[in-house]
Amino acid sequence: MPRIIAAQHVTTQIDISRMDPGLAPDGFTFWRTGGGEVGDWRVVEDPSASDRQVIAQTSKDPTDYRFPLAVYRPISAKNVDVVLRFKPVAGTVDQAGGIVIRLTTPDDYYVVRANALEDNVRFYRMVKGRREQIDGANIKVTSNEWDTLGLRAEDNRFTISFDGNELFSTVDTTFIGLGKVGLWTKADSVTYFDRIAITPLD
Repeated sequence: MPRIIAAQHVTTQIDISRMDPGLAPDGFTFWRTGGGEVGDWRVVEDPSASDRQVIAQTSKDPTDYRFPLAVYRPISAKNVDVVLRFKPVAGTVDQAGGIVIRLTTPDDYYVVRANALEDNVRFYRMVKGRREQIDGANIKVTSNEWDTLGLRAEDNRFTISFDGNELFSTVDTTFIGLGKVGLWTKADSVTYFDRIAITPLD
């Protein structure tokens, strides 16, 4: 993975352009919270993406309480800054995409997600498979358009950004240790992810 030095921290920019279209993305493990299918994560061509390829969750299983996860294996961190572009492509139950941090099991993690059907961004903790909202904001999220979502974790402080602007900041102490970073969707959301940058701050 190409690496750049910024503010004394090493940023990993996931290089989707080197991955094989139609196959599962390199470096990821696939989990699921809730019921239904695990999910179908693969590399898909998209001319509007940075490198004309994206990581996509393509399963349309409509199970409502179903959260497919693509977990990035190489990095574990407590304090971390994650920024990515996402595009909700389809879904009748939901059109959502999100960032997972401090993930230790398929049922225990933090997630920030944006939803194009609800026009909001929400920050949750998933505790033993039970989703609990911590904070959120209402903002326009448009289907089939790219937006940027960011989540920065510094000890008990979590800062969420949308399209480069801080949306809200909140505090929680449920998960205080190392965990994985991942991508997240809900129910029948077909969502594309692009330009994924992960910066451990520990």
